[in-house]
Amino acid sequence: MLWGSAMALGTEAYRRRNDQGEAIALAINATKHIVESFLTKSISTECEEITETDFNSKLSLAKYMLTGKMFGCFNLAAKWAPDAIAAAHEGLDIELPLNAKETKSCASEVIKKLGGSDEEVVMVAGFAGGIGLRGSGCGALGAAMWKITLELVKKGKWKYSTSNPTFDKIIEKFYEVSDYKMECSEICGRYFKTIDEHTEYINNGGCSKLINVLAQS
Repeated sequence: MLWGSAMALGTEAYRRRNDQGEAIALAINATKHIVESFLTKSISTECEEITETDFNSKLSLAKYMLTGKMFGCFNLAAKWAPDAIAAAHEGLDIELPLNAKETKSCASEVIKKLGGSDEEVVMVAGFAGGIGLRGSGCGALGAAMWKITLELVKKGKWKYSTSNPTFDKIIEKFYEVSDYKMECSEICGRYFKTIDEHTEYINNGGCSKLINVLAQS
């Protein structure tokens, strides 16, 4: 839910702002706002924590499907939908900092290196800092996986599978660079309170090795 919402906000931010830095800043701020809204309805932003399911385990996944846990996700989405729409509008109206044109997103940097379009660069911007600077799952990894999937779909080579050799290799390389950590806050050793803090981190070489590895995938 959140990752899709973040991309929708990124798309709208791209339409609203001609300057890429400002669009990225708008996408991050709006995503941050919508994540805060989501947490008023949910105990976590992490799917595995919400569903109490290990999606890497076929047995756990089967239990998720057979016990009806997935309907809990549908109910959560339905309950949050009105608030999500309101939060999206509010987030897109948040005033940007004076230096917004300098804003960078780790996720956007990956898409740039993968040859993504200007719109795609902004679409994933909200993934920054573990989606909306929340410190959750790595936004750069999420962006890379999305872009690679998109290209496979365009070429007609995408096939759903619980085990994908291409993604398995990417995850393996990612873990080697991240010291087998998945959460942004653990990889970076910190949380980012503002987009300025995140931009400064990227400008100072933060996650540069990880971004380059994902871009080479």
